[in-house]
Amino acid sequence: MALLLDGLSVSAGTADLVTDLFLTVAAGQVVGLVGPNGSGKTTTLRCVYRALRPSAGAVRVDGRDLAALPMRESARLVGALTQEGHTDLDFTVEETVALGRVPHLRGNRALGAHDRELCRRAMESMEVAHLAGRGVLSLSGGERQRVLVARALVQEPRVLILDEPTNHLDLHHQIRLLSMLRAAGHTALVTLHDLNLAASACDRLAVLSGGRLVTAGTPGEVLTEALLRDVFGVEATVVPHPLTGVPQVLYDLGSAHLEGTTA
Repeated sequence: MALLLDGLSVSAGTADLVTDLFLTVAAGQVVGLVGPNGSGKTTTLRCVYRALRPSAGAVRVDGRDLAALPMRESARLVGALTQEGHTDLDFTVEETVALGRVPHLRGNRALGAHDRELCRRAMESMEVAHLAGRGVLSLSGGERQRVLVARALVQEPRVLILDEPTNHLDLHHQIRLLSMLRAAGHTALVTLHDLNLAASACDRLAVLSGGRLVTAGTPGEVLTEALLRDVFGVEATVVPHPLTGVPQVLYDLGSAHLEGTTA
């Protein structure tokens, strides 16, 4: 299923957080939303998974306006890993992952064999199956993040929204998660701060600055030294990966000058 952000705008008081954003995520495509802090990335994602109502425009999945759908139907179409995805309730890992099946259940019906199998596979894919009986509050930040990814996967969404999914993850699990995302064929919109990971994991990148879309295209089209300077305020050299050809950013730390520093 394709995702379309159709002229999306979000305002808070007199502040324009996102302005007239048009962005398409084609079916089976992974699009990375990148930009500086405060550029509107998380605000945009919150509109997609309906935690926030846009001031104008619409979010469409295969042409259907999500805001016009019942919440249960919307939750079967869009699954999300949010930055606010923590819980203060000490459910077990297994119980937490099973919550992802709620949009597919009727009333108080218990999980069936198919539901339990999906939960098992998701926990195995995120390498948390051995933690199934543990309370989530006893886990490390990285372990909990992997549990929440598994919960989003068992929802079987047609569109997957991931807001900084590599937060708290060690290098092994960052690579594992993004490799799985590439291989699974999900239609996905994901925010990432690591531009090198974003270039490797995403089919296309969309750059936001000040709530506006600066540019969108393949990583090779988007990640230029001029853009890094103009949007992110850093000096860097962009080189192709020696094996894949994917652009990789080499930062020039010596070019950073901080006001008030002395030799």
